[in-house]
Formats: sequence, C-alpha cells, structure tokens
Amino acid sequence: MASPRDSDSEKESRRILDRIARESEPGGASFVSRKTDKMRDHLAAADVDKADPIEHIGTRIGRILGFVLTVGLLLWLINYLVRGG
Repeated sequence: MASPRDSDSEKESRRILDRIARESEPGGASFVSRKTDKMRDHLAAADVDKADPIEHIGTRIGRILGFVLTVGLLLWLINYLVRGG
C-alpha cells in the first residue's frame, strides 16, 4: 500500500507536469510575451499607488530614465567592444 508521502509526492509531480504542459502549449502566452508584459507594467508603474499622482509620475519618469540609461550604456559597450577599445 502506498504511503501518504508517496501520494503527496505524486500529486506534486502531476501538478508540476501540468504546469509545464500549460506553459509550453502553442496557444499559451510565450515566455517572451510574459516578460514583455511584465516589463511594460514595470515601466508604466502599475504597482504604484494611483491615489498619489506625483509618486506615480515620478516613478514612471525614474524607471523610464533608468531603462534609457541602461540601453544607452549597453549600446556604448557594444560599440566600444566592436571598435576594439
């Protein structure tokens, strides 16, 4: 007879396999799509309290400037490496 621990382990394994099957379905949201949505929400400050408009606008400006600075530094680094330093 199977022990309760084996049963729990089997349930957990089935849950994990079902989740993997859902995430890998062609109709499901792809990894890139999920990450793009998450990044858009982050830059749009979707997690900030909308009751305080100054905090909301300031957070959006700060996150967008940080993103632009990161992209700029990445482009500069690529340019620097391609030219050979």
